[in-house]
Order: sequence, then structure tokens, then C-alpha cells
Amino acid sequence: MSIRNVPAYVISVVMHTAVLLGLYLWRYSTETHTPKMVVETVFLEERPQEEFMQEMSIDTNVSQTLSVTSGGAVTGQLGATTANPIARQNIETSDALKEPRINVTQFASISLPGIGDVNMDLGEGEVSGEVGARVDGYGTAMHRLTQELRRMMREQQVLVVWLFDSTESLRSDRQEIAENFNKIYEELNIARQQAEQRKERYHALETVICSFGEGVRKITPRPTADLKEIKEAILKMPEDKSGKEMIFSSVNAILDEYGKLARSTSRKLAIVVLTDESGDDPDGLETTVEKSKLYKAPVYVLGREAIFGYPYAKVGWKHPDINHTYWININRGPETAQPEALQYNGFHARDDSASSGFAPYVLARLVKESGGIYFMLQSEEQDLVGAAARLQRKFDDIRMKQYEPGLEPVRDYVLKRDKSDFRRTIWQVILRLNPHLDGELNIAWHYPIGIDEFKAQGKQQFQRAVRALQLMNTAITELEKLQPQRELEPDLRWRATYDLVYAQLLAYRVRMFQYLLAMDNHATTNPKPRDPKSNHWHRDFTTTMLQPNEQQIRAAGVDTEQLEAQRKKALEMYDFIIREHPGTPWAQRAEQEKRWGFGIKFSDHFWDPRYNDPAVLAKVPKAL
Repeated sequence: MSIRNVPAYVISVVMHTAVLLGLYLWRYSTETHTPKMVVETVFLEERPQEEFMQEMSIDTNVSQTLSVTSGGAVTGQLGATTANPIARQNIETSDALKEPRINVTQFASISLPGIGDVNMDLGEGEVSGEVGARVDGYGTAMHRLTQELRRMMREQQVLVVWLFDSTESLRSDRQEIAENFNKIYEELNIARQQAEQRKERYHALETVICSFGEGVRKITPRPTADLKEIKEAILKMPEDKSGKEMIFSSVNAILDEYGKLARSTSRKLAIVVLTDESGDDPDGLETTVEKSKLYKAPVYVLGREAIFGYPYAKVGWKHPDINHTYWININRGPETAQPEALQYNGFHARDDSASSGFAPYVLARLVKESGGIYFMLQSEEQDLVGAAARLQRKFDDIRMKQYEPGLEPVRDYVLKRDKSDFRRTIWQVILRLNPHLDGELNIAWHYPIGIDEFKAQGKQQFQRAVRALQLMNTAITELEKLQPQRELEPDLRWRATYDLVYAQLLAYRVRMFQYLLAMDNHATTNPKPRDPKSNHWHRDFTTTMLQPNEQQIRAAGVDTEQLEAQRKKALEMYDFIIREHPGTPWAQRAEQEKRWGFGIKFSDHFWDPRYNDPAVLAKVPKAL
């Protein structure tokens, strides 16, 4: 096709590319702005003493005694109590560390206290909650809950309210949970027998089973000690079709009703929440925290890890009529009060479900302030979608302790962040490049198979790409100005955030230019689909980069050498993150994005037109 026959759309692509990229993208030095490595050790004087982490394993034998453990201070997982737990071995006293070492990632075998070694009850209010107790499954968590209930029952009779997520996403877990109630209540039967011998007014332990979704529903009409009734209540629990998980308003309702009841009958109230999300009503967090303190009611949560720096996980839902899978967002993060990562993957909103290694901030704060435990279930989730869902979910505990998020109130978090020019600027970059707030940042995946329709849609997408490039280039300039402050930033999380955001934007800029080249080439060459059944073009990543032709080089002022220099600069920054933050979600993300490649291509595919049929979409849940 000659230049005279090129449509105005393609000429517009070239001209805009020349003007925009000549001003913003390529007229700057390709000198690598790799941050200097800050040599430090985990033994800095100002750093609080850190503790070893311990994973819990299940004991399937029923206990024959009422020996107890202290609350919120046994496993020592990430985010454990700030009070010094008993018999816990600190780094400074470990026999394996006679001399401090820099950037230690592994340690020799170290003696850790087990559940049986911690037998002293610290008493009410002596320990704060534990927000990172990793468990293999519900059975392990139930065993630890047994220890907690036995500890409380030693002091007074206990009323425990189990609050089950009744939305569809937790349906498959409820059978397993019901089966694990046998052990916990058989052990606690000892206490019940003792209470009966003393002819006390109430059972040593009474249970209420409730479900929640859009609201709270009682499954057992009144507190009961009957194990059969409890298990039947769990199994007959109706599903909430609203797709909403109002966790905090539900816990508030439980505290209002049973907090007063427990207080008037001199009983201890405990609440156990079972959910795979972080809730749709985070504004109720602080009210719930204060009310749990008022009634001295610890809140325990059996849940999942937060998504790394992102509010949403993607869950697959298969449509029963057309056998197609839809990706549905569920709230499961972030691990911090506000996201400390790009919400953008260079073309649209993130679609991964990568683990942060920490509990969701809102639930972690509730657990910690109320004196409960957050049990992070480590079993595989079949319904999570996206490549990141199959990535590593557990990270090195000792290293991750240095990246632990704060759990102060959101207001305090924002004030502290905004006092720092370094942190505030990073946050502003994250905010401006958030496709959930700015829909124009979303670039289409799918394009019509016909060339005329392709060009019509491509023109609109081109304008979005130009604007996204402007925003990315402005952000890169701002981040490069922060380079000296990066080396002075005391918080390792914020240094890692800076490193990753900067590396991503360098890479996304190259990919966006590749996208413009791919659109220009496609509109010019009008390739035919390989499969005659194909009905759309799909934008894909590829490790093979397009090289600008002579016409594109003249128009944009970008040659192959400059393009390669920009790619290498992005790779060097990713490699720096992998070296500087090994064994963390930041390094994992850098490794993943390196594998994406920097090139863009259009591949032909068949797309079932029923996927977007209004009648079909009407049956797709908005949330799970």
C-alpha cells in the first residue's frame, strides 16, 4: 500500500507519534537511573526486635485436659502481637546468628516454641491480636480456636458467635468447616461436663450460628450447646444471592445484640468470621473496632491473603447456559490502608490475583485491635484466575517482616504518608494512573476482524494510547526527580514501591509504543486471519519486538537502537528489584512482567457472540 492510499487514521497515528514521542519519550538521556542499593541489616538499633515465625500444623487427637494457652501470641506469624510473647526466641539471641550478617535470607535450624510450650495465660488485654497465622486448612485453624476457647473458658463461661459468609464464593468450604466442628466441640465437652457438675446457670460454651451477606441471618434461633444442631445449621445455610459481603455492619449487629447479652450474664463473647473477602463496607471498620473493645470481644477471622497492592481478586464463574467463564471481581485487599502499587498494567486495570503475603488491612486491623487472630488459609483456590493466581503465595517470613504494613487508622496513615514528599508523590502517580478512576486508561483487548471496523475502533484506542503515554511520561519525570529521596527513605516498603512503579512505567512506555507500531502495521498491511472461523483480533504480548520501518523512523524520530536502549533500561530496573527485594511480592511481580515480553501483536480468534448477549449477561452475578 502506498502512502497516498493510507487512510487519514494511519497518517494521524504517525503524526501524533512523531509529535508526542519526539517531545516526551525519546528526547532524554538513556542513562540508567538505577537506585543505589542501601546496605542495611535487620539489626538496626531503631528497628524493633523481630520475632521468628511459626506455621501451625493440626493435631487430630482430641485433648483430654483443659490445659490452656495465651491468646493472640502462640504462632508468631507476620503481624503478631507487639507485646513480647512468652518463650519466643528473638533474632538477637539465636545460636545460629553469632555475628550479624547483611541481607540474611535464610537461617540455620532454630528451636521454636510449640503450642505445648506456651502454657501461661497472660490475661485479658495483655496481648494484641495476631494478624498472620498461616494454616494449611480449616482443621488447623479449628485446633487453634479450640485452644483460644479453652483459655477463655478457664476464666468464665463463653458465648461464641460463628458468622459465615453465605455468598456463593464460600459455598464449597462450608462442608469442610462443618466436618471440623467435631474435634473442637468434643474437646470442649470436657468443660461442659465440669460446668454441669458445678450446676452453673449456663453451659461453659454456647454457640450461635449466623450467616451474612447483605445482612445478618440467624441460623440457630438461640445459643445452643448441641453439636448436632450446630452442624445441621451450617449445612442448611441458605446462600445470599446479593453478592454483597457487609462484614463490618454484620459484626456490628452481632456486637449490639450479643455483647449486651454476654455482659448481662457475665459471659465472654467471641466472634468467629469465615470469609474469603475483605468486605464491601470498609467505612464501618473503626466503629466495629471501638465496639469490640467496649465489649472486650475478640474477633477471629478465617480468610485469605490480601491481593498485592490491589483491592480485587479475580474469580472465575462458569455460565451454565453457554459454558463460558466470566471473570468477576471480589474484594480482597489491599494489605495497606490504601493501595501502594500501580492499579494499572500498562493497558488497563490489573487482572491478576497475586498474593501480598499479608492479611487484608481492614480485617487485620479489626483482629489486632480486638485481640483475635487472622488465620490465613494456604490451601489452593481453584476458582482464582489469572497467571498470578498460580504464583508463589508464601514468602520468607523473616524477610517479609521488614515489609510489614502498618495497621494504624486510615486517617493517621494518610497524614503520615502525605508528610513525606517521596511517599506523597508516589501515591499521586498511583492515583492518576488508576483505570478504576479514569476509564480512558483502558485500552481494548478485542478488535473487529474487518479492516474498516478495525480502523474505526483503532482510531479511538489510539487517542487513549496517546493520552496514556503523556501520563506515563509525566509520572516517570516526577519519579526520576525523587531519586535522591529514595536513598533516604527509611521504610523498605516505600522503597520497594518506588522501585516497582518506576520499572513498570519504563516497561509500559515501551509496550505502548509497540502497540502504536502494531496498529499502524495492521492498518497498513490488512493481514488475513489464519482461521476462517475467527471473528476478532486479540491484542497479545510477545517477546518479539516490532522494529520501526524507515517511514516510521522518519516520522517518529525513533530508531531500532533507541528502542532497544529503552527496553534494556526497563529490564535493568526489574533486575535491580529482584536483587534488592528477593523473596517478596515486588520481586515476584518484576519477574512476572519480564516474562510478558515487550512486543505487541494482533492474533485472530473466535469469540462466541453469546458472551455479551444481554439475556446471557443477566444471569452473570455482579459479585460472588
